[in-house]
Amino acid sequence: MIAGVLLAAGASTRMGGLKALARTGGESFTLRGIRNLWSACDRVVVVLGSGAPRIRSGTERELGRLVGATGPRRGGAAGGAGHLEARFLVHPGWADGMLSSARVGLRAALRARPEAVLVLPVDHPAVRSRTVEDLGRAMLQALAACRTPRDRARFAYALVPRFRRRRGHPVALSPALARAVAADAGAENLSDAIRRNARLVGYLEVADAGVVRNRNTPRD
Repeated sequence: MIAGVLLAAGASTRMGGLKALARTGGESFTLRGIRNLWSACDRVVVVLGSGAPRIRSGTERELGRLVGATGPRRGGAAGGAGHLEARFLVHPGWADGMLSSARVGLRAALRARPEAVLVLPVDHPAVRSRTVEDLGRAMLQALAACRTPRDRARFAYALVPRFRRRRGHPVALSPALARAVAADAGAENLSDAIRRNARLVGYLEVADAGVVRNRNTPRD
């Protein structure tokens, strides 16, 4: 099982409104992020902060229309088949920055003992679902190549998508690295936390400009 963390806690001051409720292709950034992560993840933890009640209620209405009575299912190679979940978590310290939200989301995701974790900021709605699938699959393959279960449990590995030499999102983390990032109170940001704690950082070259397109203003 792969878990996803969608970071949707920021105040969105440059967007002129709640970024998580901004819309693209007829759906909110939050719903798009959940659906993209569901391409590889069985469970998605949505970390909320600013405007949490509005974002949660709006997204739940969208999810209700999307999934109907039976719930969504996926049978992809990256995460297996089964019911998909989205769980909302309100982070009281969201104003401390994205790393703070990522740490809270990672701790929540790790409770399910996933094989890997994907972390996606909500302001990257243009990421393709195929890219998410490829990241999940490649991370599981890397972990499967570890010689023993003990090696696998200790392998602090990050896999980052890269478009035309630019690093982007989502980032795939092994459980060992996810635990280390969640416990790192001294890092400056998420990228710094990954660099400080990863034994190895790999890059997946993708033909997906969405991994580097962050939507911070209405014009982006």
